[in-house]
Amino acid sequence: MKKYEVGYTTGVFDMFHIGHLNILEKAKNMCNELIVGVSSDELVSYKHKKAIIPFEERIKIVESIRYVDKVVGQYSMDKMEAWQKYQFDAMFVGSDWKGTEKWLELERQFLAIGVEIKYFDYTVGTSSTQLRKALKIITT
Repeated sequence: MKKYEVGYTTGVFDMFHIGHLNILEKAKNMCNELIVGVSSDELVSYKHKKAIIPFEERIKIVESIRYVDKVVGQYSMDKMEAWQKYQFDAMFVGSDWKGTEKWLELERQFLAIGVEIKYFDYTVGTSSTQLRKALKIITT
C-alpha cells in the first residue's frame, strides 16, 4: 500500500460515531500526516441539515482522535483552495461521491497536480442520518 506524505479529509463529524473513526483510521494508515477539515455550522447547510453538536465542540472531538495530526475549519467546499493551503498529496473521501460529476472533475484537476483521491466505503449500519432517525423515534 502506498504511503502518502500528507493526507486530507473533511467532514461534518456531527454525532461522532464508529464510521467517522474508521475513515480517520484508514486515512491515517495511508499517510504520514493527516489533516482533517471540520465543516463549519454554516457550511453544513449543503446537507440541508443543522449540526447538533456545535462547530467548536466538533473540532475538539476530532482533535482528540489519535489518528488526526491537524484539524482545520472547513469554510468552503472548494477542494482546490484547500490544496493550495495544505499541499496534501492524497485526499480521502466517502465512496458515495465516487463517479459523481463533481468528483470526476476533481479527480481530473487533482491528477494534473499529482494528488490522488482515495475513496473509502462507509461503515455499514452506522451513519449520522441513522442516528438522527433513532433519536427522533426516541424523543417522540
